[in-house]
Amino acid sequence: MEMSFKGITIASMAFAMSLTLFVANAADPNPLQDFCVGVPDPHAAVGDTNNLLRSRAVMVNATLFPALNTLGVAMARIDYEAGGVNPPHLHPRASEMLVVLEGTLYAGFVTSNLQAGGNRLYSKVLNKGDIFVFPQGLIHFQLNIGSTPAVANAAFGSQTPGLVTVANAVFGSTPPILEDVLTKGFQVDEKVIGALRAQFRPSDQPDFHSYI
Repeated sequence: MEMSFKGITIASMAFAMSLTLFVANAADPNPLQDFCVGVPDPHAAVGDTNNLLRSRAVMVNATLFPALNTLGVAMARIDYEAGGVNPPHLHPRASEMLVVLEGTLYAGFVTSNLQAGGNRLYSKVLNKGDIFVFPQGLIHFQLNIGSTPAVANAAFGSQTPGLVTVANAVFGSTPPILEDVLTKGFQVDEKVIGALRAQFRPSDQPDFHSYI
């Protein structure tokens, strides 16, 4: 009986250990401490919108602001000139709540690969005080459709929400994605892909053909 009991105990422990190998967290882990005192950056400033997009997002996450460490939140300020755009992008680790402080924005997100087929756009024109929520991991954007500058704040449900800018990732990768992947994936010819690469490729990156 003693040997049988030991055998059952060992088997139970082994089973429990095997289960731990398959544990996955869908969100940030629980805080390990109540808070962390951070040192603010006195040089932080409003975003410079003097660029091709005519917008700038300034992210405040645990990396830049250590006081957010373990708290599971982050935020950003986005400035838009008239016609400025925060281009299609996604946050792999957090949903986002956008609050318009000034101006008029057109904002939206796209659901991907629905069970019934297709990809659905949810969009709305936002005015001062309006709120829009972008679900975690979905491509979304904002465009200033007003004639004056616009400002918005965004709150995230993760201390490091992450950022994937679609066009930069696809057309500005190093080394470049194989041309056949892009021409077939986007159903366009090589000239279109070449023109897009020229817009997003870092200035010091060699031409695509030098990689193959």
